[in-house]
Amino acid sequence: MNSGIKCIYVAIGQKASTIANVVRKLEEHGALANTIVVAASASESAALQYLAPYAGCAMGEYFRDRGEDALIVYDDLSKQAVAYRQISLLLRRPPGREAYPGDVFYLHSRLLERASRVNEDYVEKFTKGEVKGKTGSLTALPIIETQAG
Repeated sequence: MNSGIKCIYVAIGQKASTIANVVRKLEEHGALANTIVVAASASESAALQYLAPYAGCAMGEYFRDRGEDALIVYDDLSKQAVAYRQISLLLRRPPGREAYPGDVFYLHSRLLERASRVNEDYVEKFTKGEVKGKTGSLTALPIIETQAG
């Protein structure tokens, strides 16, 4: 079944075997044909884990701005926060709440606010008249791992 929705799955800091299982499930259910997988596994550098959500979001914006609907799943943004904390500590930025940099919350809100719906005028202007009468959307589903306590 092809719904026409482009999907982007962004795996951040997951084990490679976990990412492979997700890809296998997507393939089993016929969803891999319209899904882009962006993977920055746990064995990748903190910089790649930090950048992966932005790369996935740019891909989703590409479809949205051309009048298509897209869905992006960030799995999981708490791992991006850990990567950002590592980078910030290397840059000698002062830690804030719970040892995370103070702007980590701004970082995630700015990323999630990029998910939006655009109107026909925007799509037509962005595509220089190539696409007319279509609206586009980007829906974000963030996953955050919480600690029990």
